[in-house]
Amino acid sequence: MKYDFDEIIDRRNTNAQNVEGWRPYIFKCGPDKKFPFADDEFIRMWVADMEFAVAPEIRQAIKDRVDRKILGYTGIFGAEYYNAFRRWCLERYAWEFPQEELAFSPGVIPALYQLVEDIVKPAGGKVLTLSPSYGHFLHACTYNNVELVCSPLRLTEAGFEIDFADLAAKAKDPAVKMLIFCNPHNPTGRMWSQQELEKVAAIVRENELWVVSDEIHCDLLRCGNRHIPLAKVMADYPFIATCMSASKTFNLAGLCFSNVIIRDADERRRFRKRLKAGGDVNPLSLAAHQAAYEQGGDWLEELKIYLDDNLKLVRNFLDVNIPSAGFHIPEATYFAWIDLRKTLPDAGDLPLYFANKAGVLLEGGNSLFVDNAEGFVRLNLAMPRVLIAEALNRIGGAI
Repeated sequence: MKYDFDEIIDRRNTNAQNVEGWRPYIFKCGPDKKFPFADDEFIRMWVADMEFAVAPEIRQAIKDRVDRKILGYTGIFGAEYYNAFRRWCLERYAWEFPQEELAFSPGVIPALYQLVEDIVKPAGGKVLTLSPSYGHFLHACTYNNVELVCSPLRLTEAGFEIDFADLAAKAKDPAVKMLIFCNPHNPTGRMWSQQELEKVAAIVRENELWVVSDEIHCDLLRCGNRHIPLAKVMADYPFIATCMSASKTFNLAGLCFSNVIIRDADERRRFRKRLKAGGDVNPLSLAAHQAAYEQGGDWLEELKIYLDDNLKLVRNFLDVNIPSAGFHIPEATYFAWIDLRKTLPDAGDLPLYFANKAGVLLEGGNSLFVDNAEGFVRLNLAMPRVLIAEALNRIGGAI
């Protein structure tokens, strides 16, 4: 490979949430809480960033921007960034959108908070989503004092499936104003098919819902898969916002930048006016994201090969050592969403169990996700394979 995904990078003393912020995030505790392992003995498989170096092409673009010597207030005024992102969308998804529909946010999470505040809160409505759900879908509702309604995914022998009858029934509630849809789905890793997306679209249309499609994982697919934006399926539907970013794909989460494609002109104006960050963007974030879309394709293709092999490693390990664990290799994301309900039925708090027994930091259960997650753990596999092998051996030993 041209790029080295086996390199182990020392992230200490960089104020990394992954390294220094796990106590308050996972365990709601401070530094006084002690564990059987020293902090630097833990293998960190929890928060959704990678242990891989950012592509050198992107790092160079940041250096080049710094060398322009001034980092003043920055906006996006021309078409250069739009053209780079548009080409990426055309090549990867056979989908495009007019430049005027493109808005920006410091991240998908702030965009979710703002869209719920703009659209649902004034009507005193509810938000619908599929579960298990990413925790911030709930937090965006809690922040705006609106209710989140969950439609649980069904787990079959083939994997996770949408319960369309349940989704349709809950969408009929006149108080439901918005569907937050995760495409591909976090944490299960489902990449929704054309047929599934069309069924979701029909429910949205029938009930005239706003739909916010969180597509931040759309480039992190198994080799050979191709993402389908929901907005492509709903090409003529006005009330849709699509959230995308290079942050997850290229390990740029700390640069806080995302694309929010809003089709409805009224909401687009409202979103831009009311967004808490105003119209400013970070100049280094802009340079990094444009470089990712213009020069990051080769790095991403090698990353996908490496992630595919990491997932196969997990699959083979579980088959041999923990056959009671339920696991399907996901079609997208770099997560393994593992069902341990039969394996550790009495373990209780699984993140705490594996922190104490294995020295592995992971996420799972309804405390870190929303509904339909009890007894599951999520492993972040975007790390050098030698660390995954060690973590699996520790997890197997703890079980």
